[in-house]
Amino acid sequence: MSALSPPLSNHLLVALPSLVDPLFARSVALICQHDDNGAMGVVVNQPSDFTLGDVFAQMEIDTDDGDLRAVPVLNGGPVHTERGFVIHDDARAWDSSLKVADGLYLTTSRDILEAMARGEGPRNALVTLGCAGWSQGQLEQELAENSWLTVPADAAVLFETPLDERWQLAGSRIGVDLFLVTGYSGRA
Repeated sequence: MSALSPPLSNHLLVALPSLVDPLFARSVALICQHDDNGAMGVVVNQPSDFTLGDVFAQMEIDTDDGDLRAVPVLNGGPVHTERGFVIHDDARAWDSSLKVADGLYLTTSRDILEAMARGEGPRNALVTLGCAGWSQGQLEQELAENSWLTVPADAAVLFETPLDERWQLAGSRIGVDLFLVTGYSGRA
């Protein structure tokens, strides 16, 4: 990351149509950490084959909340796919949390899932399996190649918008209609 490139923590990466990698096509990723060593984020619009009920069963966490058990777990990215990541808005001191921004946190510890199962969890939360990682300079290179748009993180996109509408809505936050963007890029 150069002195001219500010950190992108608390931003959404919105895949442009030219990004055809099946892991990231039409994806929206929340960047949770970005520094000289690289970047880490979670994809927030791709459902997995699992529900929170499946995760709770695997972790031997009990809940009587059928609606909570039915909540889809997202594919957060191709790194650490066996590990859960919770994006949420609860400032309590969980065992392992990273503050992404005021009112936005990433937690990887069991205690938050146990609180959710008891009905005492965050007001807003997304659970993903896996995360996305970019090595030093990799994200900057992908941005230079016009693979991504960057958009300030938005709670409405993260927590209130249906999964299949997040990609288009995130782009529209900066005035881009992704359905009108071509699937190729060039330089004049």
